[in-house]
Amino acid sequence: MLGWALTFLVIALLAGLFGFGLVGGMAYGAAKICFFVFLVLAVISLLSGRRVNV
Repeated sequence: MLGWALTFLVIALLAGLFGFGLVGGMAYGAAKICFFVFLVLAVISLLSGRRVNV
């Protein structure tokens, strides 16, 4: 998921550099959504992971 977010971020930066504002905005939105989904899943994974009783 984080890989997708970074890919969309690079696409957004390149599109903004070359003047394609609409494509850049859409890629930025997709990158932001993917990143926040990654964060939520990472937190859920950390909280529900196995805990070792010592």
